[in-house]
Amino acid sequence: MNSRATVYLLAFPIGLMGVVQGGFALLSLIVFHDHQEVPFLEPSVAMMVTSVMLFASARGTDNTKIGFRDALLFATSTWIICGILGGVPIILTTGVSFTDGVFESISALTTTGATILTGLDDMPRSFLLYRQFLQWLGGLGVVIFVVAVLPMLNVGGMRLLKAETPGPIKDDKLSPRIANTAHYLWLVYVTITLMCTVSYYAAGMTAYDALAHSLSTVSTGGFSTHDASMGFFDSSLILAIANVFMVLGAISFAMHFRVGRASAPRLYWQDEETRSFLLIVLCMGLLITLLLLATQQYEDVVTAFSDGVFMLISFITSTGFGVPGFTDWPQEIALLLVIAGYLGGCAGSTAGGNKIIRNILSAKLILIEMRRLIHPSGVFSLKYQGRTVEPSVLSATLAFMAITAISTLCIAIALMITGLDFWSAFTAVAACLNVLGPAFGELGNNFQPVSDAGTWMLSGAMILGRLEYFTVLALLLPGFWTR
Repeated sequence: MNSRATVYLLAFPIGLMGVVQGGFALLSLIVFHDHQEVPFLEPSVAMMVTSVMLFASARGTDNTKIGFRDALLFATSTWIICGILGGVPIILTTGVSFTDGVFESISALTTTGATILTGLDDMPRSFLLYRQFLQWLGGLGVVIFVVAVLPMLNVGGMRLLKAETPGPIKDDKLSPRIANTAHYLWLVYVTITLMCTVSYYAAGMTAYDALAHSLSTVSTGGFSTHDASMGFFDSSLILAIANVFMVLGAISFAMHFRVGRASAPRLYWQDEETRSFLLIVLCMGLLITLLLLATQQYEDVVTAFSDGVFMLISFITSTGFGVPGFTDWPQEIALLLVIAGYLGGCAGSTAGGNKIIRNILSAKLILIEMRRLIHPSGVFSLKYQGRTVEPSVLSATLAFMAITAISTLCIAIALMITGLDFWSAFTAVAACLNVLGPAFGELGNNFQPVSDAGTWMLSGAMILGRLEYFTVLALLLPGFWTR
């Protein structure tokens, strides 16, 4: 391992957090005038000084020799360090404990959207926008941002990119130069965010709310500047706009780039994962609407459809926005929403969950095994997009599904030991592993009832889910640290 190169690389995300917080100090002072410049400026200076010191200490290191183990360590360390550093202004502004401040920060950066804060409507606007921006920054990935802005990382850039965005059958390399690929992804990300901001503003949001909510919509993060979340605006049009941009955020950004470059929207439907995702959204959205009407939660079909489809999209894209009273919906509907959160969005998007491609491969594998029972002598191959899937991809997919189930069970039991009931513990784990946000039961309003020990478990679960398990778990193997 090249530990000096890892230290060198870590100087950049630390410096990035310092620059971000310094920028919000200026916004507080010049734009919002809400007297929050000190909670942002003090940690900003400390982070930038630390970044310079780390950079200087590793100067002369051959940072082009970045192995896969270095990339895994860097990716995991970046999320942990940025999560802790991002929590400093939260602690200084709100007075919450270190545990809660780090939880809120990690929840933002991993785009989980779970919160321990209340009274958002009365909080400083610069602070609220900072929470939203953390989600947007973490949506596409802090490591991808580093790769995009540092051309000198070209040699190890692909390793860094794949360490942060693991997944089956990835094809996000849009250019021979990985830095250019990161640039293209960020270009698409920024473009969709601007479109979302303009749409929200045209629908009646203030410019501030439009920007703030576009940051959390496209990143599929789910934080809001209001305690009532999207219910604050009481607008079916705004919910419809949110639906569109949550779905766009949950579709591969590489796919968006290809569609835009070819001016061919049909490519969305030709892609097996995107097509399956859209069909699942349609079918589950209609099912939840029918259940809302059948259980007499709504009498108006239009409102039931609007709220039902919105909540389904919010969960399956792992955004986590809410409408008033959704935590009081019948448990069968809540369970469907939790299942949708596990299904997740498309690979290469900002969404969490298992990713639709893994669900497709798992379903096809089950069908093949059933056909083998009927035709024992038959020879079957599993195909995706018309191509045979390698056995290594299938084994990785099955391992991922198994780890998801085991992690959910183990962490839920651990949370129950801390005092939570089963439903609250299970939905909390589902919310954090799938970087989703909302939970049910005792945690229907926010995560304040969770103990400090439980909060640290859930913070770890968010990073575990954001990096899709393997990147983090590899660090726990003794062989990882041996030469």
